Amino acid sequence: MLKSFRITAILEGISYLLLFLVGMPLKYIFAHTATNMMIGYIHGFLFILYVILAVLVCYQKNWGLKRFSLLFIAALLPFGTFYAEKKYLREDQNTFSTSS
Repeated sequence: MLKSFRITAILEGISYLLLFLVGMPLKYIFAHTATNMMIGYIHGFLFILYVILAVLVCYQKNWGLKRFSLLFIAALLPFGTFYAEKKYLREDQNTFSTSS
C-alpha cells in the first residue's frame, strides 16, 4: 500500500502544479474554462485518494497524528507532496525493506 501511496502523492503533486500553471492561466487570461475544470476534477479525485491512502497507511504503519498531519498539510502546499514522498515515504520504505 505504501507504493500506491507514493505514486498517488507524486500524481497529486503533478495535478496540483498543472492546475496552477496550466489550468488557472487558461481560465483567467484566455477565458478557457474547460481545461481548468478537467484538471480540477482529476486533481480533486487524486487529492481525495491521497488523503484516504494517508489515513490507511498511517493506520497500517502505526504512524501517529503528527505524521498524518504533516502528510495532509503537504497536500495543501505546492511541491508539498513531492517533499513528503521523498522525506517520509521513501525513507520509511527503505527502513522497512532493510529490517524485513
